Amino acid sequence: MEDLAMLLGNSDSEESGDENRNNEMHDDEEEIHVNTTTATGFDRHLPSAHSYLGNDMEDVHSGRTIHDDESYIDIPLYMLPGIVLIPDQVIPLHLFQPQMVAMMKKVAEPENDKTFGIMTYRNRNDGEMDELDYIGTTAEIFSIKDETDDISGISTLRIKARGRQRFRLIESRRDITGVLRAKVKIMPERILPENLCGARPPSHFKFCCKPMSASDTIAALKLNVEKKSIFMKPKVAETAPVAVKRHRINKLTCANYTWWPPWVYKRFDTDVLFQEIMKELRSWNDSLNEAKIPQTPTELSFWLAQNLPLDDTIRLRLLSYDSAIQRLRYELVVMKTCTVLQCKYCNAPIANKNDVFSMAVEGPMGAFVNPAGHVHETLTIYKVQNIQLIGRSSTEHSWFPGYSWKIAQCKSCANHMGWKFKATHKNFTPQLFWGMCRSSLVPGMKSGEMNKNLQAYR
Repeated sequence: MEDLAMLLGNSDSEESGDENRNNEMHDDEEEIHVNTTTATGFDRHLPSAHSYLGNDMEDVHSGRTIHDDESYIDIPLYMLPGIVLIPDQVIPLHLFQPQMVAMMKKVAEPENDKTFGIMTYRNRNDGEMDELDYIGTTAEIFSIKDETDDISGISTLRIKARGRQRFRLIESRRDITGVLRAKVKIMPERILPENLCGARPPSHFKFCCKPMSASDTIAALKLNVEKKSIFMKPKVAETAPVAVKRHRINKLTCANYTWWPPWVYKRFDTDVLFQEIMKELRSWNDSLNEAKIPQTPTELSFWLAQNLPLDDTIRLRLLSYDSAIQRLRYELVVMKTCTVLQCKYCNAPIANKNDVFSMAVEGPMGAFVNPAGHVHETLTIYKVQNIQLIGRSSTEHSWFPGYSWKIAQCKSCANHMGWKFKATHKNFTPQLFWGMCRSSLVPGMKSGEMNKNLQAYR
């Protein structure tokens, strides 16, 4: 029996040995904390390319299928537990069910637009659905591989799709083949004008576009003094001090002509929001490649929703907002109040927020699919705590080629948390990191601050 337990990787002796090795690794991980922007060996484009699915996938669509805002469309639905698809997020799928395989084959036909809908479903104690449960995202297939087993004749599909537009479910039904179809309404993306564009006088425009620098201000004042000195006595002109004052007019000055003070408008200013968000991102990850971060408010809001370790409720709340500014303000509150990442089921601390880093060029979190078809959104982290390892290491179907993986679970409640990844090549940097499932994490907030701040930012 002991030999059989060791083969299965579930013996008590092995688990205790894993815990001891895990504790030893925590001591060594202080030396592994490196800057991934200078990492060598590992190609950081591989995770987002989902190379583990194979290089023989067929590209079926290179364009973008965009439906009109507030239009009604009829699309097939794919329900994914624990997955809230964000616009522009890539999601891989490995399908075995005959109904889903047939549905996706039809969606990918040349005459169709390659679009289907993805919605999540949540287990609720009261059994009732709220308004957030009716929100989803359209997904567009851009790569597909159809495989049929010669012996059984069973067909499987490997798919890569990209999130496109948010929608609200109107009604759903099952067709004759058992496929879930739905009538949905495309949610609009509201592009708000600048807050004070209607109150700003034309004389302020030049100060808003390019504020005068200190050197330009001094030069202008000296020129003004020289002109005035023509009508003064030379002695007075030479000894008179030059008063240097910088222009105080900026794009928020005209707020004094309205009912609200400038600080109110500042909270909704996209430039100010971007600066504050970048400051918080640097506190999360000092090795972040800022060149890869989107610069437009809409794209940035979706990038943050995709890469921050948010639970399903917060993600759905963000998708329900039609304004990028509203999403950015909500995300900023979460970033400011989050201190640690905790186990979703027992609230045990798992990692500090500044241990999050990007193993892929797109960001620290990505969606991956295992051979059984389960999709996991995985956050890459340098160091963890309250984690124990089970099973044996494996390199099969590794989401990070060149790294072996081992299952990790919460030491307090034994909930599956993710995996430990260890390099199989000496020249890979980092040599060790952790991939934690978003569905198993919740952001740990400062006591009492989260609800108060979110109410203020809504």
